[in-house]
Amino acid sequence: MQIESRVFGDAYETANRYVDILASRGVDWGLIGPREVERLWPRHVLNSVAISQLIDPGSSVLDVGSGAGLPGIPLAIARPDLKVTLLEPLLRRANFLTEVVKELGLGDHVTVVRGRAEEQHDRYHVVTCRAVAALPKLLTWCLPLVAPRGQLLAMKGESAEQELLDVQGTLRSRRLTGEVLAVSADPELEPTWVVRIR
Repeated sequence: MQIESRVFGDAYETANRYVDILASRGVDWGLIGPREVERLWPRHVLNSVAISQLIDPGSSVLDVGSGAGLPGIPLAIARPDLKVTLLEPLLRRANFLTEVVKELGLGDHVTVVRGRAEEQHDRYHVVTCRAVAALPKLLTWCLPLVAPRGQLLAMKGESAEQELLDVQGTLRSRRLTGEVLAVSADPELEPTWVVRIR
């Protein structure tokens, strides 16, 4: 069985439709670079689902700076138990997300909100973001949106350890803990680096 269908199970067809949308409209709208099309599954979609194992059943999840819907849409496809909010400040991207959520039939548990993190007042069990900004900025924008006993999951590259070191003072002053985790949607995949703040 291929990795994609192993990870998504019954939701594989929906995930595949999402990849097709990214490869066509996502490129046309400038949300995905043409060179990324070959790597949509491993580098973007499966990578996004890697954080699923860190999220409790029935959690509310806010995807900050959702862009093309990563990681929020793959998470919502793989985990229909989650209430996912896709937060995107740019009108064009928010319109794209609204279309995709409707087409994939995810409207019962996915909401698109056009706006900036610093304008939001709701709180979520999990706030996540992928390739949005450096950790000091993310903490300013995202920590006010994390519910008590919730967590921030910032998907990062190889710089994760250094970025976490850079914010130790901030974390200590707010009585928060941070750790870098290597997670993967499947043992055959490269790990995804995540900074978890609780």
